[in-house]
Amino acid sequence: MDLSGIFVPLVTPFAADGAVDVKALRGLAEAVLADGAAGLVALGTTGEPATLSPQERAAVVEACAATGAPVLVGVGGGSTAGCVAEVAGLPAGTAAMVVVPPFTRPGEAGVVAHFRAVAAAAVGPVVVYHVPYRTGQALSTAALLELAAIPNVVGMKLSDGAVSPATVALLAAAPPGFAVLGGDDAVISPLLALGGRGGILASAHVATARFVDLYDAWGKGDVVAARALGGRLAALSEALFAEPNPAVVKAVLHAQGRIPTPAVRLPLLPATAGARERALNQLHGVEAA
Repeated sequence: MDLSGIFVPLVTPFAADGAVDVKALRGLAEAVLADGAAGLVALGTTGEPATLSPQERAAVVEACAATGAPVLVGVGGGSTAGCVAEVAGLPAGTAAMVVVPPFTRPGEAGVVAHFRAVAAAAVGPVVVYHVPYRTGQALSTAALLELAAIPNVVGMKLSDGAVSPATVALLAAAPPGFAVLGGDDAVISPLLALGGRGGILASAHVATARFVDLYDAWGKGDVVAARALGGRLAALSEALFAEPNPAVVKAVLHAQGRIPTPAVRLPLLPATAGARERALNQLHGVEAA
């Protein structure tokens, strides 16, 4: 699976009666792919998987896989045995995006042992999802490189906040063929400039083509265009994340007529009108530039 480019971690649209709207999900998937997205993520955090029933989760994965595009499926939890069972049961042709075990904070050696077991059981490639501000587990550059060396681990969604010296060190030392994908939307431009292979970006639901343009600009070395576009897209991303993800993204998609409702499931609350309007204004600025 080629992990280069912009991947969209799809929201889960809900109908007026609260059910998952699979038709709207498929339409959204096809739209972002038509605008240049390299692939999709099903059941990422943006898709609210913790609020979905097993039947709903299966329907989301099926809808994404039916597009024929590369698909990563979000997998995670504090049980290695549970993650092993999940990755072993995924549809053929899909990759698993496996979050570092949350809450338990097993230490670096425990995280590495977890991923060795999961990668050995997976029917497809494994992408590590490192998001310490959610999991509570920090990892050193040495530990991240140890994960990168595990057979069948092909990449990492890196969501550890601001670009730092550790980010630079990881990108410099990552083995050939290992894809570091940015997961913090507002800093995707500098990550691409440093050699990131792409991004898994909730913000790319909207202005998908412009995020693809940013990826292409850095790939071609068009620094002037990339810097200008990166600044505008960072402002858009900050507006889309002004309230808990994916509430504002859904509000914007609904305002565009692309999903039937802006609804999220508790414990999330819908975006405020002010947050929606601020994000729409930023989006208009990106589109007008």
